[in-house]
Amino acid sequence: MKERALEKSKNGMMAMLLIFASYVVAIAAIILGAISFEKQQSAPGLILMIAGIIYASCGWILFLGLKVLKPQEALVLTLFGDYIGTLREPGFYFVNPFCTAINPASDTKLSQSADVKANSNKMLQLTGEAMHAEVNSVGGKKISLKVMTLSNSRQKINDCLGNPIEISIAVMWRVVDTAKAVFDVDNYKEYLSLQCDSALRNVVRVYPYDVAENVDTTGDGVADEGSLRGSSEVVAERIRAEIQSKVQDAGLEIIEARITYLAYAPEIAAVMLQRQQASAIIDARKMIVDGAVGMVEMALDRLSEKEVVDLDEERKAAMVSNLLVVLCGNRDAQPIVNSGSLY
Repeated sequence: MKERALEKSKNGMMAMLLIFASYVVAIAAIILGAISFEKQQSAPGLILMIAGIIYASCGWILFLGLKVLKPQEALVLTLFGDYIGTLREPGFYFVNPFCTAINPASDTKLSQSADVKANSNKMLQLTGEAMHAEVNSVGGKKISLKVMTLSNSRQKINDCLGNPIEISIAVMWRVVDTAKAVFDVDNYKEYLSLQCDSALRNVVRVYPYDVAENVDTTGDGVADEGSLRGSSEVVAERIRAEIQSKVQDAGLEIIEARITYLAYAPEIAAVMLQRQQASAIIDARKMIVDGAVGMVEMALDRLSEKEVVDLDEERKAAMVSNLLVVLCGNRDAQPIVNSGSLY
C-alpha cells in the first residue's frame, strides 16, 4: 500500500472556532426557544429548543476531528476500515471526526529483541496513574518519523571457522512510508528487531573473527583478509544493506548499523587468549632474534674495521654464541670476567 499525504486538512483553528461559535448559537437557540415556547406555546419555539439541545449533546463529536501534530510526527487515518491518508506535516488539523488513528506498534518499546515481551509484562504490573503515564509516554497512535536507535541483544553466533562468538549491533533507522509500516506488517518494530537478528547471523557466519588463511568473505572465489575484528566498517555496511533489503517492504530506512560488542564466547575465550598470546610471543621473539643478529654482525664488522682484536673462526663462533645468549635471553646476563689469556 502506498502512502497518501493529507495536505488540505490543516484548518483546525478555523474548525475549532466554528465549533465554539455553533455551541454559542445552540445555547442561544435553547434559551430563545424555551422563552418562545413558554410565552406562545408555539411549535417553532419547541423545535428550536430541541434542535439546540440535540446539538449541545452531540456537538462534542466534532472535537474528535481536531488533530495536533508536532514536527517529525505522523498520523495514519482510516475511515470505517478504509485507509484515507496520512498527516505528516506539523500543524493543527481538522478531519472527519469518525476517522480512526492506526499504529499497531504504539505500545511497543523497542530497545532489544526481548524487550517487547518485557515491556508487556511491565505494563501488566503497572496500575492506575502509573499505567496511564506509561502509555502516554509511548506517544499514543502517532508514528515518530525521527531517527531511532535499535540496540539488539547480544547474540552467540558461529563464525565461518565454527568458533562461537558474541556480537551485538546498534541500528539507526526511521519510518519513511507510514502506510507500509502500518498495513504491510503486523508490528513494524518487532519486524525490524527480528530482521536485524536474522541479517546479523547471515553476515557474521561469512567472516572469521580474526584474519584466517584460505577464507573468502566477498564471494569472488579469492581468499582475502576480511575479518570481523579487522574489517568492522565493511561488515557493518554489509549488515546495514542486508537489513535494508529485508525491511524495504515495511516502509523503513536503515541509516546505519554499527557493531557495539564483539568477543569470543566464554567457553573458548581463554583458549583463544592463549593462542593470541603465543602468536604475540612468537612475533616478539622473531623481532628480538632479527635485532640480535644485526647487532652481532655490526659488532664483528666494527672489530674487524678497527682491528681491535684478531679472532679466528672458532673464537668468532664463541663470541656470536655468547652475544646471542645475552641479547636473546629472558633474564639479565651475569658477566664473568676472564683474567687469563684469551687463547
